[in-house]
Amino acid sequence: MSEKLCQSCAMPLTEELSGTEQNGAKSEEYCLYCYEQGAFKQPELTMEQMIEICIPFMQQSGMEAKQARHLLQEFLPKLKRWQ
Repeated sequence: MSEKLCQSCAMPLTEELSGTEQNGAKSEEYCLYCYEQGAFKQPELTMEQMIEICIPFMQQSGMEAKQARHLLQEFLPKLKRWQ
């Protein structure tokens, strides 16, 4: 079984971390940091800006910034928000 990921930032998506749709239902695709009430919290955010936001969180897990940037540059374009 594969882990669900936020289709905006790639954070593991759990019930507790799910964003919300307009009707208040939990989003099946986006986390609460990216998505609320059926809309992106930062609609003008570019993929490059998202990468810069995500790098420090990956560094907290012990990853080097350069490696985190490379992984995000490879993976984020595959997510629904960035296609």
